[in-house]
Amino acid sequence: MARVTLTRLLSALLTVAVAGCGSMNFAGTGNNTFAISASATSTSTNGEVTLHAVLPSGEMAPVKWTIASGTNAASLGQGHVDATGLYTAPGSLSADSIEVRVEATLESDPASTASLTITVHPGFVQPLLPQNVALTPGASAEVTGQIAEVDAGTVKWSLAVSPTGAPTAPAGALGTLSNAGCQRNADHYTTCGILYTAPGVMPAQDVYVIARVNDSRISTPLHVLLNNRGIVSDPVTHQAIQSGPAALGTSGGNDGDYDTYQNKSGDSFVADCCGGTLGALVEDDQRNAYILSNNHVLAESDQAQAGDAIDQPGLIDGACTPLNRPGSTLRPIATLKYFVPLASQQTNVDAALAAAAPGAVNASGSILGLGPPGHDDALTAAPPMAGRGETLMAANLGMEVAKSGRTTGLTCSSIDAVALRVKVDYYKDCAETQPYYTKTFTNQIGIGGAHFTDSGDSGALVLDASNAEAVGLYYAGGTDGDGNGLSVANPIGDALDELGAQAGSRMSIVGTNTPHSIACLRYDPAVPTHLPRVAASAMTEAQTTAEVASQVLRGPGILGTAAGRSLDDPGEPAVVVYTDHPASVPQTVEGMRTQVIVTDAASVAHGTAPSMPALEPGLHLSAAALTSATAVQRSLAPQLMTDPAIFGVGVTESRDNPGEAALLVLVDINRSPRSMPATMGGLRVRYMRLHRFHTTLSRFSEGTHPSACSLEGLQPVNR
Repeated sequence: MARVTLTRLLSALLTVAVAGCGSMNFAGTGNNTFAISASATSTSTNGEVTLHAVLPSGEMAPVKWTIASGTNAASLGQGHVDATGLYTAPGSLSADSIEVRVEATLESDPASTASLTITVHPGFVQPLLPQNVALTPGASAEVTGQIAEVDAGTVKWSLAVSPTGAPTAPAGALGTLSNAGCQRNADHYTTCGILYTAPGVMPAQDVYVIARVNDSRISTPLHVLLNNRGIVSDPVTHQAIQSGPAALGTSGGNDGDYDTYQNKSGDSFVADCCGGTLGALVEDDQRNAYILSNNHVLAESDQAQAGDAIDQPGLIDGACTPLNRPGSTLRPIATLKYFVPLASQQTNVDAALAAAAPGAVNASGSILGLGPPGHDDALTAAPPMAGRGETLMAANLGMEVAKSGRTTGLTCSSIDAVALRVKVDYYKDCAETQPYYTKTFTNQIGIGGAHFTDSGDSGALVLDASNAEAVGLYYAGGTDGDGNGLSVANPIGDALDELGAQAGSRMSIVGTNTPHSIACLRYDPAVPTHLPRVAASAMTEAQTTAEVASQVLRGPGILGTAAGRSLDDPGEPAVVVYTDHPASVPQTVEGMRTQVIVTDAASVAHGTAPSMPALEPGLHLSAAALTSATAVQRSLAPQLMTDPAIFGVGVTESRDNPGEAALLVLVDINRSPRSMPATMGGLRVRYMRLHRFHTTLSRFSEGTHPSACSLEGLQPVNR
């Protein structure tokens, strides 16, 4: 997920859910009468609308779907409709909105046609940049929004106390917005910016900068982490060109990591490019210095060659202009030396090394943001702990972890899963249109939260925030779009070992021998803030089961039962069991999950007991529980992952009964598994429904966009 593309950089193509059943139009006469309908009458760029053609009998009508006309510029297209009637809107527009007429022709009678019109509004090409920012009272940050409208359109800015744009506090209480402006060009998306200045006094609520496309409902928020700790952190620093010896944690990548297209005249040019993070400095036994990152960042997912130039910043931050083209602003700081092949069942990491050019990289191995605040409260660079990194054990799984990456800067979170078996799709091109290899990794580390990483952070070193010792190498992740997400890292020891095998020498991280803490910044809430609704019928069933449980579950510490919502399988009901201390409670009652909430008898009697269990970040499992759960995971994971809807299985902690081990099952948000049992192998099962992991597209991405380098009718050139 980390080799971010120019137009897919943090790409969150924010589709808007449109209420209603759409429209219905009739055509033909007699036996040739049919009707067409749409799931919605409007959508945003790259959005989808499902079309149906129905005969009077109610059966599906055999029709041919075509786009009859549209008001978008011809060079940008009107979108397309497939044989099943799925309409996909164009990726960019030439106006604030366009209208596209889709037509159905009855196969048995070409004279019988019907059409309907779909309105398309431009969406954001990506979330706001920066995606997250930490500020002290009175500090400022520039915020940029890019919308999928060419040479037109604007962004409406506002401040709010929630990401949905809830009513704001009194004027000035959340800060101020000034210097708004937009840049427009006939060959590029519209880019609008504004200066946000934090209030002089810390507000009582969180602050969100809300950007809205034109006057539509399509919006995207920026979470501003205000603090009195004297910490300013802006990822823009990580994306800028470094003068002098470069610190790590910065933007970088292979100089050839771009897609070449041809226009109608046959002229080829760069139309898309990628970039990632230069993660850390390592050295071999002979003290030769190398930059550590992912294979898909430095070696283009096995497509590159040893000796290729490695740039700082990456092409993504250099206008897609490689070193050999006029106007390039990039700086070569290393050459690709070793990479662990991805397309092999004998390898288990996504890692590569580039030989650092003399004097090009900070010799101490300093990484941006790991040091204490300096000038203007901005976090300084500092080296990680030298050596081979920290081994994960039951005793340290509750640690806070940090990473410093190209896109989201310094962020912190907690380990949410271990012993993770996960599938990751790799592509030959930045646009992810040419599949290369689907790799299954084992024994990986899962880190919780939707804002710990995003595209472009790939290759970042994951560290123990208490001592700056390396834990893993980040390479992929995904989210559900509602605040839940998971980032995946190779254990650092595995990455160093497999790279060492390629090089024929032992590899170690360059850094300090003095442990130091990292000033952690958390952009994710400690507890879930969005839970899907449970059907009324399911809640009724839960209430009946809770009444049965009240008669069955009796004994020391049991205070009562109630109907509730499962945290291990969001959207499903659970039987809440109130206890006055962590008690042994059956995992299910009458086939329904149980949820254990520790409280007191008075709270239960007065209806003031907590609505969910107390959740602590990280894993808090005994060594015996961890060992037992890992054995279950190894036994069940291979078979579970034969289900196309399941792309990961690991060991986690139950959210319905914290402290109890559980299987973590990652489910493709667009698919339904064959079955979703509440328990397996004697363990509770916790399900996470996520978009499949990307190595180039943003974790928020739901589709693809044309390149912002050029928006003509282009054809890709084979790499």
